[in-house]
Amino acid sequence: MEGYCVKNFGRQTKRYVQTLTISDNPEMIRLYKACHTKEGNWKEIREGIREVGILEMEIYIHGNILTMIVETPLDFDWDKAMARLATLPRQAEWEAHVAPYQGCDPDAPSDKKWQMMERIFYLYD
Repeated sequence: MEGYCVKNFGRQTKRYVQTLTISDNPEMIRLYKACHTKEGNWKEIREGIREVGILEMEIYIHGNILTMIVETPLDFDWDKAMARLATLPRQAEWEAHVAPYQGCDPDAPSDKKWQMMERIFYLYD
């Protein structure tokens, strides 16, 4: 494992980390992963994520456990951004598209599915 380079935005950022447990079915996991490839995800969804102010978003998987890491500007307001994101073109359609893999209500917005995680450790100064 070589790790991943962290993008430098030239300013301080905030980080949010969320988790979601998806279907424990290997075929459903394969299809869910395919939805998130460069070829499988939707341009409008990436544009919407950036439009609400998110600088970077990564999703990691271990078995059927997902972890999402989101980098934002310091003045980012999560609740306002998620409310706005839910109104953008194709966002509701995307949520319904991935809901079967997530085992969630197809009408539920992203912020009702993903659970915010609490940081309990970092390398203190």
